[in-house]
Amino acid sequence: MTDRRLLLAIDLDGDGAHPAAWRHSGHPPAHTLTAAALRRVVTEAEAAGFALATFADTPLPAGPAPDDAGRLEAGTRAGFAALLTSGIGLAPTLHATTTEPFHLATQLASLDHASKGRAAWVVGAAAGDDALATIGAQALTEEDARREAADVVEVARLLWDSWEDDAVIKDAATGRYLDSDRVHHVNYTGTSFSVSGPLITPRPPQGQVVVLAPAGLELDASADVVLVSEADAGALARRAQQARDAGAALAFAEIEVVLDAAEPAAKRLAALDAATPWPDSGRLRYAGPAAGLVELLRSLPPRPSTGFACTPPSSPPTCRCSPGKCCPRSPRRVCTRRPRPEPRSVRRWACPVPPTASPPSRARPPEGTTP
Repeated sequence: MTDRRLLLAIDLDGDGAHPAAWRHSGHPPAHTLTAAALRRVVTEAEAAGFALATFADTPLPAGPAPDDAGRLEAGTRAGFAALLTSGIGLAPTLHATTTEPFHLATQLASLDHASKGRAAWVVGAAAGDDALATIGAQALTEEDARREAADVVEVARLLWDSWEDDAVIKDAATGRYLDSDRVHHVNYTGTSFSVSGPLITPRPPQGQVVVLAPAGLELDASADVVLVSEADAGALARRAQQARDAGAALAFAEIEVVLDAAEPAAKRLAALDAATPWPDSGRLRYAGPAAGLVELLRSLPPRPSTGFACTPPSSPPTCRCSPGKCCPRSPRRVCTRRPRPEPRSVRRWACPVPPTASPPSRARPPEGTTP
C-alpha cells in the first residue's frame, strides 16, 4: 500500500464552530476572550500534532444574539500564539475587502517574523452591506469581491518581495541598517486602489507568507493552498483536483468533525442543535467514531486532497479531534508528523519561494498616492 502523509489543520475559533458551543463549554462566555483560553487551545493543538491552526474572523459578530460570542481580531490572536508555540503554522483570516492592503501585508509579514516563519493567511472577502458598513463602504457583488481579493493577494506578494533577502545589512561603521538600493517600490494599481510601497517590514522569513484561499474566491492560480468546501466526498475530490490543475500547490478539504468521546458524537451534536441549530456551511460534515473518520479520509483519492482542515463544533477537550486520534499508525498513513521543537516554516509543505531580487512593478500610481 502507498504511504500517504497528509496535513491536518484545525480551526481554533472561540468555543468552537457551533453557535451553541459556549452553552456547553463549562465556563462563562467571556472566558474565550482571555489569554489563558487561547494559550490552552493553541498549545494543545500543537502538542496534538496539527500542522496548522486557523483563526476565523469576520467584520461582524460571529452569530445572532444570544449566540454572538465575542472574539478578538484574528491577527492579534495569531500574534499572541506565535510566542507560545514553535512548530504549528498560524493562519488568521484577514479580509481583503475591509483591510487596507498595505497594512494587511505588513501585519502578516510581522507575524511571520514573530513566529520565525510560521505565518499563513486565510483570505477573507466579506462583501455584504453590514460588513462593508464597518469601514463606511458599500456592499460588493460576488464578482467585485473576488476581483478585490485577487488584487490584494497580488499586491501583498509584491510587497513581501519589495525587500531583497539581503537588504538588511546592519552596518555599524556607516550607521546604515539597510541598503536602500535593495528595497524597491512596487507601484501597483489595482481595480479600486493603488500602492506605491515598499513595505515597512523586512522580507518575511519564508520569503512570502503562505496564502490559503477558499475555493469560492476562485484564486486557485494565485493561492498556495485552496480550501475546498463541498458537501460530499466526490464533489470535494473533483474541486480539489481542479485547484491543483489550476496551479495551487495544495488543496485542503474542509470537514466539520464531531468525534465520539464520553458520549456519542450524534448525541452531543443533537444537544448543541437543540439550543441553536448549526447552519449548513456547505462543508462535508462527519459525526461518529474516529475509525469512521479515518475511513472517510482514506476514501478520498490520494492525488487531489493533500490536507484536511478540521472545524470542530466545540473546542478541546470536548472535541478531541487530533491527528493521533483520527490518524492511527498504519502502513497507509494519513497523519502529519508531530512538530519538532525548533521553529519550522509553514512553506515547507507548500511551494518554495525563490530568493527575491528587484520585483516587477505595476503601473505607477497617481501623484500624491501613499502606501
